[in-house]
Amino acid sequence: MTTAAPPLPVIRLSGIGYTYPGPPPVRALEHLDLVIARGEHVAITGPSGSGKSTLLNLVGLLDRPTEGTIEVDGLEVGTAPERSRAGVRASRIGFVFQSFHLLAHRTAAENVMLAQIYAGVPRRRRRAAALAALAEVGLAHRAGALPTALSGGERQRVAIARALVNRPSLLLCDEPTGNLDTATTGELSDLLGGLHAAGATLLVITHNPAVARRAQRTIMIRDGNLVPPGEPGSRPRGERDAR
Repeated sequence: MTTAAPPLPVIRLSGIGYTYPGPPPVRALEHLDLVIARGEHVAITGPSGSGKSTLLNLVGLLDRPTEGTIEVDGLEVGTAPERSRAGVRASRIGFVFQSFHLLAHRTAAENVMLAQIYAGVPRRRRRAAALAALAEVGLAHRAGALPTALSGGERQRVAIARALVNRPSLLLCDEPTGNLDTATTGELSDLLGGLHAAGATLLVITHNPAVARRAQRTIMIRDGNLVPPGEPGSRPRGERDAR
């Protein structure tokens, strides 16, 4: 009887290090190992300057590691040609940023469709997929609105729909609630939780403890190192906050 091979992790970092060139050179990450399984919801926390943004840029294939390997869906992309990295980035990683990055002169639906252009989706399929993604985040009724007519929470929902429209392997969120008030932060956290429950794989980088508590696994990064499980700042997968 043949045993099926376990599914490949969405992200595997092996011995990842990063040094910003000088002078003087600045060491930002120290030989990190990290695996994110398909369907996981992982939060990365840590103080300013700890390496969170550097880690996000590496996982999102915006920068290349100084050493080590990065795999996305089993594909080694850390040293791959830039054209291959761009293809993986467009089709397998959805980005959600703190500042939304919406084009002011484009409607909500048109902003979502931009992600499909970069991924090479045929024009005839774009609008229907964009409207479906907006419906998924509860914003189908605002498809024709410009960003200037949307609230902060609505703009972030458009950004999430844009990240989702190509059905990526990973939803990579950089401080997704950083520009939102407490009530809207709760609504967006509920939305991300619902997407995870529906099968999405999430990596959320956040300063907000309430957002981090929604994850299955919380990892702290400190001085360019991941805090080992069991040390203060790291919460094992499955452990629930007492509050």
